[in-house]
Amino acid sequence: MLSHLRYISLFLLPAYGLLAQPSEKKLTPDDYIARYKEDAVKEMYQYGIPASITLAQGMLESGNGNSALSVYANNHFGIKCHKDWTGPTYIMDDDAKNECFRKYSDVLDSYADHSKFLSTRDRYAFLFEYPKTDYKAWAKGLKEAGYATHPTYAEQLIGLIEQYKLYELDKDVALSMRTIKEKKPQVKLNLRQVLKFNRTKFIIAKPGDSFYKIAFDFDLELDELLKYNDFNKGDKIIPYEKIYVEAKRRKALEPYHVVTKGETMASISQLHGIKLTSLYKKNRMRFRSADPAPGTVLYLRKKKPKHEAAK
Repeated sequence: MLSHLRYISLFLLPAYGLLAQPSEKKLTPDDYIARYKEDAVKEMYQYGIPASITLAQGMLESGNGNSALSVYANNHFGIKCHKDWTGPTYIMDDDAKNECFRKYSDVLDSYADHSKFLSTRDRYAFLFEYPKTDYKAWAKGLKEAGYATHPTYAEQLIGLIEQYKLYELDKDVALSMRTIKEKKPQVKLNLRQVLKFNRTKFIIAKPGDSFYKIAFDFDLELDELLKYNDFNKGDKIIPYEKIYVEAKRRKALEPYHVVTKGETMASISQLHGIKLTSLYKKNRMRFRSADPAPGTVLYLRKKKPKHEAAK
């Protein structure tokens, strides 16, 4: 068992890894790879951890996304709470009874936290000196650093990588990273269409998008992107909605907006590219107060007159 992480061997899954699982169809290794390989690649671009290693660890630690911890807490790497964790938790028996594990709102959060876990702890620093394509050195290094105590942990990672040819992901990414570095600094691999409204750049969210993916694509900090869009970390992206990649304006292009059924202050803010705080102030409303009723006229450029706000 791991001292700080929950280690689940694929070879032991029939014995205890899936006992507490829901009854729906379990993910196969191929299902897992197809679903999360892009996330592993994204983490390699951002943190330099081989995609093959991240994906193999996710498969091994989560039982291909079927373990109780991965299903109910979106925790695919078995990371326990530790003293620095302030987020949601999931309690379950592991090395001891009622141990605390990190709980994530999204699987992508688990992938990102795994990357941060490895890249910010001194015990793993030597791994980043290995070539990104040397998955064997990374697998053995993880074992040496104490990521897992199981005697064949490295061999199992290597076995998964070679069985499913995950090393091909490392080669493709390493080549792309080298090509990007050889180009001018302003060149970035980004296939998203960037639009502009109210002098502010935005994109249209795709199905399956997350703030992590968009922040990575535009070299933004996650908190920065959330602030631009007046979102909180727990909020979800709706496919095909506007996501701004720079700060919205204090004024809109249109002078007024008439609220229709289903609209909120947040949705109106996104629609017109105006900061949410500005929208509330212009209409003399307390920030985050109840959304206006359909038919309400909102001011978007000037401040609502006091006599109208009192009505």
